[in-house]
Amino acid sequence: MQSSKRILVAPLNWGLGHATRCIPIINALLAEGHQPFIASDGVALALLQKEFPNLPTFALPSYNITYAEKGKNFKIKMIWDSPKVIKAMAKEKKAVKKLVKEHGLDGIISDNRMGAYFKKVPCVFITHQLNVLSGNTTWMSTKAHQKVIKKFDACWVPDVKGKPNLTGKLGHLKKEKFNIAYLGPLSRFEKMETEMKYDLMVLLSGPEPQRSFLEEKILNELQGFEGKTLFVKGKIESDQIREEIHTQKGVITLFNFMQSIELQVALNQSEKVLCRSGYTTVMDLAKLEKKAFFIPTPGQYEQVYLAKRLQKQQLAPSCKQDDFRLEMLNQIEDFEGLNHFETSVDYSELFSVFSKVKENSEPTSTSLST
Repeated sequence: MQSSKRILVAPLNWGLGHATRCIPIINALLAEGHQPFIASDGVALALLQKEFPNLPTFALPSYNITYAEKGKNFKIKMIWDSPKVIKAMAKEKKAVKKLVKEHGLDGIISDNRMGAYFKKVPCVFITHQLNVLSGNTTWMSTKAHQKVIKKFDACWVPDVKGKPNLTGKLGHLKKEKFNIAYLGPLSRFEKMETEMKYDLMVLLSGPEPQRSFLEEKILNELQGFEGKTLFVKGKIESDQIREEIHTQKGVITLFNFMQSIELQVALNQSEKVLCRSGYTTVMDLAKLEKKAFFIPTPGQYEQVYLAKRLQKQQLAPSCKQDDFRLEMLNQIEDFEGLNHFETSVDYSELFSVFSKVKENSEPTSTSLST
């Protein structure tokens, strides 16, 4: 049996996806007898604090990532913000080094936080983007991202290695350039046998202002929807707020946010799902084998690619945000729905990376007894 390790889990605060897919990782650490420490910022940190109220949490410097108001300006905004991100990464690296030393941490699991790294302890990078799509600059964004990944001792990809898979060219390289382990799709949810309560569930997340733009558009379209709709805005706030809107043909029940257990139940109770095509959401819906309609975030190449790929595979329809109309939901019936990949992960083997003492370094702490 491995000795217990103190492991920092640090997801990127970009929407909720990076934080939510760390939930099964944190639960696995606990099940294996390790002590997780959580570090992030903004809504990602707030979500994990609600999920794990008894675990130590720390705030890291924010990347302050926001979307351009128009999708066509997405790349320009990312380039414009890059000096700010690089500055935040430098601050993050110092903050992580301080946490490792002050709390005797034995390792780091970073989900796309590029500065959550300290060379004296084993570090793992979680990403589903080994290739980073950015239009005609894909070669450059991919090269930059892979340069970051190479600093880490291992790269964990939440997908299956072979075909069929969920990520396509995002999560697969023609030639592996670093230590990659495929985890299978990660989801905090389990499929349940339950009665259907909602005809449609709308599930939103992601940085502003695009999250609010889509919320307003969908609420307007839903005025003509016949049936029961559950609408989860994806706004992590101190208190949960429930509202009810009665339309001419149906009822819309709105929540600002839901925690994992109630979200799992609600998704299982919903016939169809309308949401972004963020990869974590795709993994969740695949686990629950749901029928869905996707609206990718304007200008975000990864979400656009995933939505087009799923549509081409006849799994789920999609459209551009500005084009969405209520009647498009009827297309869902013509698609198969998402499929779950049965995978099993040997977490004991996976976490053994943290038992390796790195060269030219001393253990940062005395391991906790199991």
